[in-house]
Amino acid sequence: MSKRRFVILDRDGTIIEGVQPYVLHPDQVALLPGAARTLRELKSQGFGLIVVTNQSAVGRGLIDSSRLEEIHQRFIGLLAREGVELDGIYVCTHHPDDKCVCRKPLPGLVDQAVSEHGFDLKQSFLIGDDAKDIELGHAIGATTFLVRTGHGESFLAGGLGIQPHHVVADLPSAASVIHTLTVDRSNAA
Repeated sequence: MSKRRFVILDRDGTIIEGVQPYVLHPDQVALLPGAARTLRELKSQGFGLIVVTNQSAVGRGLIDSSRLEEIHQRFIGLLAREGVELDGIYVCTHHPDDKCVCRKPLPGLVDQAVSEHGFDLKQSFLIGDDAKDIELGHAIGATTFLVRTGHGESFLAGGLGIQPHHVVADLPSAASVIHTLTVDRSNAA
């Protein structure tokens, strides 16, 4: 098992601007303010970074897998220009009715990431803007963060049904708490 700690991130509404109902074209991909800087800082602190995202637009027939690949190439390119390289992007393209094991909040995509990178889920952090993200984080034993960007604010207003460990304004705020938590843990050791 790797000693390296990982941050598991949702894509839409957490790192990039959420587009309603779905991001369907590469031109719609725009990083949220401070996202690239924050990811670069997390990387410099030694964290692995993976994105776990439901993209049912493919399963719904709104885009095909090649368009999704173009969207991800734009996403990766925007991050690369800012000096950020992700350790992986894990995607569920199934329709919500498909009963797959990879659609969040089920842990299939995270299980795949762990098998490829060998990290301890209990030492990980999960950041997202949706109740499904928080449910996934609790299921895998990670410390969870709900960001108020994307759908986060509306989920808070409507009640999540499951409580995140932390509610923060945005990705930079989550990274600040992560930094504090990891410094406190290392000082306690």
